[in-house]
Amino acid sequence: MEENLRNKTLYKVFLILLKYIPFITAVLYVINLIFSYIGIELVILSYICSVSLIPFLFMYIAAYVFRFCIYHRIFLDYTVVSNGIAVYDYYIGVPISTTGIITLQLVLFFVVLVVALILHLREKRHAKVT
Repeated sequence: MEENLRNKTLYKVFLILLKYIPFITAVLYVINLIFSYIGIELVILSYICSVSLIPFLFMYIAAYVFRFCIYHRIFLDYTVVSNGIAVYDYYIGVPISTTGIITLQLVLFFVVLVVALILHLREKRHAKVT
């Protein structure tokens, strides 16, 4: 019985972490971006918030397996797009200034944040009605 309760608790902790790690990663990514722009390199932040391909795929698949709401998965989408812009800029180059790239990244983050908030509030309102 005790082992069963411990497994249940571990399962709940796993699901909570899996839900909020994409949001935390996105926020740390933006903070790191801002610090980099103003000339402060926080390498430790890069180690903490960067996600390589395989763990990222795991989080994406797990989000669908556990049927997470879109407002949890949208931060994974943000991370993909944001990293895609960064990689494209690094290897090919985006024909806008560094300030333009930072502005684009911040606007993208705030759009995702607002969309996630709207979706979350809409789902809460729908749950109250039902």
